[in-house]
Amino acid sequence: MLTVNDQHYPTDIAAPPPPAPAEKENRRIQRISLPLPARVEVMVDPKMSWNEITRLNDLSAFGSGFILKRPVKRGRLVLLTMPMPRQLRSFDYSEPQYKIWAVVRSCVPAGRSGASSQYAIGVAFVGKSPPSGYFDHPSMLYDISQREENGGFWHLVPADLMADDSELPKDLRKQTRLHIPEPLLLEKIDEVGNIEASEMTVSENISLGGAAVFTTIEAESGSFLRVTSERFNVTILSVVRGSRLAPDGMRRAHLEFIDHHFPLEGIE
Repeated sequence: MLTVNDQHYPTDIAAPPPPAPAEKENRRIQRISLPLPARVEVMVDPKMSWNEITRLNDLSAFGSGFILKRPVKRGRLVLLTMPMPRQLRSFDYSEPQYKIWAVVRSCVPAGRSGASSQYAIGVAFVGKSPPSGYFDHPSMLYDISQREENGGFWHLVPADLMADDSELPKDLRKQTRLHIPEPLLLEKIDEVGNIEASEMTVSENISLGGAAVFTTIEAESGSFLRVTSERFNVTILSVVRGSRLAPDGMRRAHLEFIDHHFPLEGIE
């Protein structure tokens, strides 16, 4: 038994007589309700990461669901650390903590109106190690193709769009960036959803997945800004990827949109 905060969780599950292979596989795929404590780590960039302790809502050998106070963009990789039952593991059977990489498949608001911000996260497990080059480009977005044979992990493929390609040469960018002054309302959000600062501003450039905006708000990398366009009647949560003071003396914040794309089809 594992004891955490005076609650008991099974680390071993009594095994019935060996089932047929198909039945065993279905059992490993089926999600079970097992509120294990878990640490979720997310890299913002090669030098910065954040983590949060939560409890799983459900679990299988190939994925899980849980609640976070911060949103995570679909396609981002996260590292989970948890006391997973050995019967559901695919490696490190004798380790007290199971560390496994996972790709975010869904992120939807879960909190009630007026309550602290919460997001329901669903992930698919992808293995003991992240893809080659991940630590150099942790903002890369991934999708899944198929699971390995014999009940293995999900295969990762690059998503159609990158999370942030503003630092890439123009000919390598996958998102079209429009250099237009789009009017926007910026609101700096704390960890519980309160507004710390706000201002009306315009973008220097904008794409489906992000924007560079002029701002006087002090927002370090990893903090959240809510972006509202009155013209397009859309509000998008974003994370600050970086900021810079340009030679003209005006500060730009580089934003990655998290829960929606910007409606570029309405911009001429």
